[in-house]
Amino acid sequence: MTAPVIVYSADLVVPITAPPIPHGAIAVRAGRILHVGDRSWVCAELASRGIAYDEVHWPGVITPGLVNAHTHLQYTGMAAVGAGTYSGFDAWDDAFTDAYHSGSDWRADAATGAALALAAGTTAIADVVTDPEAASALHDARVHGITYWEVMSWTNQEWAARGRAEVEARLDALPSPPGTGLSPHAPYSLDVQPLHEIPDIVRERGGRIHLHLGEAALEREFEHAHPDPWHSRRLGSFRELRGAGFGTGATEFVDQLGVLGPDCHIAHGVYMTARDRAILRSRGTTVALCPRSNAVIGLDEPPVAAYLVEGNPLAVGTDSLSSSPSLDLMADVAALHVLARSQGYTGRDLSELLLRAATLGGAHAMGLDTGPDRTGYLAVGALADLTFFDIAVTTVDDTIEHLVTAGTGTASATVISGEVRHASTAFTEQTGVTA
Repeated sequence: MTAPVIVYSADLVVPITAPPIPHGAIAVRAGRILHVGDRSWVCAELASRGIAYDEVHWPGVITPGLVNAHTHLQYTGMAAVGAGTYSGFDAWDDAFTDAYHSGSDWRADAATGAALALAAGTTAIADVVTDPEAASALHDARVHGITYWEVMSWTNQEWAARGRAEVEARLDALPSPPGTGLSPHAPYSLDVQPLHEIPDIVRERGGRIHLHLGEAALEREFEHAHPDPWHSRRLGSFRELRGAGFGTGATEFVDQLGVLGPDCHIAHGVYMTARDRAILRSRGTTVALCPRSNAVIGLDEPPVAAYLVEGNPLAVGTDSLSSSPSLDLMADVAALHVLARSQGYTGRDLSELLLRAATLGGAHAMGLDTGPDRTGYLAVGALADLTFFDIAVTTVDDTIEHLVTAGTGTASATVISGEVRHASTAFTEQTGVTA
């Protein structure tokens, strides 16, 4: 029996990889996109092939499903920490550590986080997991993305003795789907040997890598007097490098260890020089920007305008509720718009670029934009991952600008692989569709 076809039409459809379509439509069959284009054309094409369909019309905007390229769903219960304001990374870390050790139901908190993200229009997530109880959150919620097992605090000696075996076992135990990978926490929280070997462990299995980079001020590059490269000294860690007086930045440090690449994306990228940004571009490494988290912690602003002007591939993340007010990705998109303008970016394409970062950019960061289960954009054969926004449609440019700058809280329905997984009351009243 042939699967039924549903046509989702809207006053504006934004495919990302094609021009926006006023009065557009997406035909969906068996969880995939069958057609996308002008509504009249899509309907005529189906009729010409004798394909019956049901139509769901939304008087707003449809985009690809949002992709949250960096979060920790298990920290959803630590919202009290994220509601504070801090003078810098160390002050926030003290508050985080106290809350972390106070006891939490990581499985339940991660499940709650997945539900919150889903309700905010998210269809794919890069979820960094520290405790095994939270490892099944994406799998259980049937959300696309990658579960990254976080690796931290291993010395060279401990790693050789038992660390590699333990991490390999943790990685292999992660439930699939979705995809899996490893997240070496940060350059300063692991010694050289684990940082060097973690990419090999992942790449042997065809997985992905994701790390925090350029989030702490101690990672930034500064001038130093050593004439020889740091790696000629056989230093055991980034902290040893700093103790020896080397001013090499964390980006160059992990690059020398072979961590970066197109199968790796980083979170934050705040403390980055022009050379650091060039290294990321040359390695094909995407930056997941999390501006609201940076502001809560008390960090400097990420160099959004520089990333845009120089052409770094970008994605967007919320980080967790332990450092951010919500898991609504559009709030971070709006914050990035403000930062880019304040930093001098004047391009008329800003809103388009940021919406791309929040969809296709995140999918690309995790390698989800290619292959049979591709997502992040609206095209024939891609997974039918859609987000419906309650945004009044005027001109195309003005509508996209409004979506990017004022889209927080406007996600009304979320479709994953053709299934309506979240529907607001307003969406149900308008369309008759429930989740």
